[in-house]
Amino acid sequence: MYLRRTIGEKGQLVIPKDIREHLGLKPGVEVVFEVREGEVVLRAKRDPKEFVEDFCSVPRKIKRKVDIERLLEKQVEEEYEIH
Repeated sequence: MYLRRTIGEKGQLVIPKDIREHLGLKPGVEVVFEVREGEVVLRAKRDPKEFVEDFCSVPRKIKRKVDIERLLEKQVEEEYEIH
């Protein structure tokens, strides 16, 4: 999906309805902006534990034991910029 929008005078931008519906963004949902190599990525904020559980549930061969506690800590550190 590719849509073009213009930033308003106050620096605000309206997320188009089609994108909000596609991502399940409803009023009151927190979003996270991430800057990656000159791009801005917008996503709904997720519970770090849910993120790790989803990630670990992907069927694939894992050659080493997954330290879920450490993955969760790392996600929280990145999400909230804790170092």
